[in-house]
Amino acid sequence: MTLFREHQLSLTRTALMIVGDRATAEDVVQDAFAETHRRIGRLTDHDRMLPYVRAAVVNRCRTVLRRRALALRVGRVHEPPVWSAESAAMLGEDRREVFLALRRLPRRQREALVLRYYLDVDDAEIAEVMGISRSTVRSTIARALAALGRQLGENA
Repeated sequence: MTLFREHQLSLTRTALMIVGDRATAEDVVQDAFAETHRRIGRLTDHDRMLPYVRAAVVNRCRTVLRRRALALRVGRVHEPPVWSAESAAMLGEDRREVFLALRRLPRRQREALVLRYYLDVDDAEIAEVMGISRSTVRSTIARALAALGRQLGENA
């Protein structure tokens, strides 16, 4: 599938930004593509496949985070993998700091920022993927940027 070859890496990185660990991000993206492949005969607008897969990835990330929250309530703590030397080298210290600050944002704010600034998706598609209005997208992004600025000690 051409869509997989062209977008698997960026979608995995998107999922990584939301869920926080590489193995889970890869699983999320793999599951989203597998489900898309199973439903391909029922999808009417094949030009909308990428937004469909993006929405599936975001929804699966939400499921992972809900399961982690439930596990935390019953006493199990999710321990993300320790940063490897490879990961640290790839991200660099500044990027890692931003990544960690992003992880502390509420889910909706984190998703909106990742879709906007990582995938360069416009308000309309973010609204579609997240199931919210365009004005909510804009206000969510504004609040998220302000929160990131406070966390990173910058004037936002």
